[in-house]
Amino acid sequence: MQARFVVSACLAALVAAAPASFAQTTKPAAKAAKKPSGKLARSAQKAVEEVTPVDDDPKVQFTDADLEVAKQVYVGEMPCELGASVKLTPGRRTGMFVVTTKGYRFLMHPVESRTGAIRLEDPKRGAMWLQLGNKSMLMSQKLGQRLADECQSPQQVTFAEELKRNPRPSILDAAKPVQEAAAPGTPASAAAAAQPAAAPTAAASSASAGPAAGPKAN
Repeated sequence: MQARFVVSACLAALVAAAPASFAQTTKPAAKAAKKPSGKLARSAQKAVEEVTPVDDDPKVQFTDADLEVAKQVYVGEMPCELGASVKLTPGRRTGMFVVTTKGYRFLMHPVESRTGAIRLEDPKRGAMWLQLGNKSMLMSQKLGQRLADECQSPQQVTFAEELKRNPRPSILDAAKPVQEAAAPGTPASAAAAAQPAAAPTAAASSASAGPAAGPKAN
């Protein structure tokens, strides 16, 4: 009788201890499962974002004229004023360009320019890259400020030096002499025809003065 009582007591003790031991084994596993859900460090986030490819925006459709403009875009890293720099890299799709500067990254494509300059835009982020013959600039229209100015590729540096040696004549300078030669409402040919009458030649002046200087007839 005593033996049965002892066995029953042992079984009861084992059953009572089982839930506690089970709970102890499951708690560490639950804690371990929560660890991967933590946020990445800032340095890791930056590294991930830098290697993540920019979307090529398949909605953008290019014309033949757009693709011709894209061929004229200077690529590579370009120094700008105040120690800044801008880097242009061709995108995965022809006609797209990744434009990066300190703290900014844009995906741009050529658009029609009213002035004939080469213009790239990122409509989503409100940014624009303007390429002239001697310099380029990066502007954020969303922020209302220039992110980089006076940027120059090697080709633009050469062109800027050529402009200093041989300045291009202004269209206004070429048109000014013509405007001065003819009075308003007067044809240029009429003004030219009027010039000889207003300015007699030296020969005509001497001929008219000759008889007056000669001796009088008796």
